[in-house]
Amino acid sequence: MLRRLSASTAATLLFLSATGCVKEISSDERLDRETQNMAVKDTPGVAELQKLTCDDTNDALVKARNVNRPETDRLVDYIDLYASLRKRTATFEEAMNRNPDLSYREGSQQFVNAKDNCIQQTADIRVEFETYVRELVEVPTVQEIKGGNAVTIARLDFGTLRQAIEALEPDDKDSLLGRVANAEKKISAASPAEEPSGGGRKGRK
Repeated sequence: MLRRLSASTAATLLFLSATGCVKEISSDERLDRETQNMAVKDTPGVAELQKLTCDDTNDALVKARNVNRPETDRLVDYIDLYASLRKRTATFEEAMNRNPDLSYREGSQQFVNAKDNCIQQTADIRVEFETYVRELVEVPTVQEIKGGNAVTIARLDFGTLRQAIEALEPDDKDSLLGRVANAEKKISAASPAEEPSGGGRKGRK
């Protein structure tokens, strides 16, 4: 009888122990579950993705390309357009990664095409944007006649140029930022009493 009681007690303890292990989860596991639940909840739905498009960039691109506008303003337009396209592309990719069914359900080709279009638009705008930024870094100053003398001034606002370089994140980012800093120092040294910003200057062909 003692042996039977011991075996029964052992079985009960084993059951309770096993039950406890099932119910108990670590704080890391709990955080992972909450994060996954939150991720699913925050994933854009079908209705939201149906409204998302990268076909509406023409007006912004025309403004950015307008050589008669101040170059600082043109650069701001490129920065905003590039950031917007990247965000839309990331939204498509994130939604499809978290919910793979979006790529295979009925009518999914619409999402796939829209995502591919955003990826292509982003890549195309990046090339044009980066080409313009490198042109500005290569020739960051211009000559103006003031009081009968030629004066070197900034071609555009250098802070905006730095922002554009940071947005692009090219491999030689540090080198480009260094060249902007050197140009700024030269202007400050040449005309310390004048404002170093050329943000109001019109673009040129």
